[in-house]
Amino acid sequence: MRPSRAAGLLLGVLADAVFGDPRRFHPVAGFGRLAAALEARTWADDRRRGALHTAALVGAVTGAGIVVERGARGPVGTVVTTAVATWAVLGARSLVGEGAALGRELAADDLPAARRRLPSLCGRDPSTLDAAGMARAGVESLAENTSDAVVAPLFWGAVAGVPGLLGYRAVNTLDAMIGHRSPRYERFGWAAARLDDAANLLPARAAAALFSGLAPIVGGSPAAAVRAWRRDAGAHPSPNAGPVEAAAAGALGLRLGGTTVYPYGVQERPVLGEGRPPAVPDLVRAARLSRAVGVAAALLAGVGALRGGRASRRDPRGRRAGPCARRRGRDGRGAAGSPAARSSRAR
Repeated sequence: MRPSRAAGLLLGVLADAVFGDPRRFHPVAGFGRLAAALEARTWADDRRRGALHTAALVGAVTGAGIVVERGARGPVGTVVTTAVATWAVLGARSLVGEGAALGRELAADDLPAARRRLPSLCGRDPSTLDAAGMARAGVESLAENTSDAVVAPLFWGAVAGVPGLLGYRAVNTLDAMIGHRSPRYERFGWAAARLDDAANLLPARAAAALFSGLAPIVGGSPAAAVRAWRRDAGAHPSPNAGPVEAAAAGALGLRLGGTTVYPYGVQERPVLGEGRPPAVPDLVRAARLSRAVGVAAALLAGVGALRGGRASRRDPRGRRAGPCARRRGRDGRGAAGSPAARSSRAR
């Protein structure tokens, strides 16, 4: 399964690069409508109700992923189902395209068009922003969403296949819908926000490392990116956006953060990085860096899926199981409770 999973992940990344998001009947949009309909029945200003709401939706989507993956017929079926799921949950092409388009509109001084586009990148109130404010919002959102919409889905796809891809996207979509600190969702969205924090704990740091390592692509310094990450990330209110945005700020040689206006309130974000404030041309640089991080994440996810498959074929003492050992696990003559037998059934 693991080589098929790796091939499916890479094929799905290629489909996203060529076709972008599905134009009609997007499954993530469909999930959002389902979540909103369920919220109309389940909402209460209560953490427990919010946790049940989150568990029901994430559990249903993850369970559907398990059914789909187990129902795939042979390696070709696994490749196809993994590729389709990867294409459905990734947002790399759309993210980079929206960031570049925002940069073009700001460069042309078309502020009304830029304000209409900004909500496709982030949840800030565009009516309060001038060109510099929208440039900063775009750069910060490109950084954070590269982690959320590209690196993290690929990470969970490499680890858990189709269930990991779909389950992660459900978690992240719910966080975007109800995980913010507005009066309506302060309690109801608490579980969704905490679950998203947990799901992004490792992927966000992988994304920060990629932003740092790939800084020379945009004329930046890996050392400056790591320095900003280590020095500034902890001050950010999000445990995962902090490392990503700080590393991106250092990689781009910019200073991010400051007053941030959302429809539900104003937040004062910490300063990340030590360069100048973002300007309109920096959106092009940020989009280029985001694209490079996405490509690197895809390659690493493919390698990770393959290496995970090799590790699963080793016996508990680190030796590769021979054909006879694998055959005993499959036909039931091996030790029923042994790790080797459990591994064989898992494959």
